[in-house]
Amino acid sequence: MGRLPKPVTISMERFIDRLEPLPKQADDPIYLDVAEVEALRLVELEKLTCEEAGEMMSVSRNTVWRLVESGREKLVRAIIEGRPIIILKEQLVEGGPARR
Repeated sequence: MGRLPKPVTISMERFIDRLEPLPKQADDPIYLDVAEVEALRLVELEKLTCEEAGEMMSVSRNTVWRLVESGREKLVRAIIEGRPIIILKEQLVEGGPARR
């Protein structure tokens, strides 16, 4: 049994729940974790390094790298296969910085 996951700090307060492709080619959705979305936002949009993003998310740079790689793969799969994307955010805590 591995160790328990470390909580991830999420700075986004508002974001969408899902994206639907047109035309939809498959009904089974791709699930993106909110931590993957945050890592993608920081690295791809804000142009931070994995180390800088890791400091903001309170995780290691390797964790950020894994989240970005996983998120990219899921996004490309959803685009190529025409599958809906659902963002899992039920792990967020109300008040203060959101954590997973």
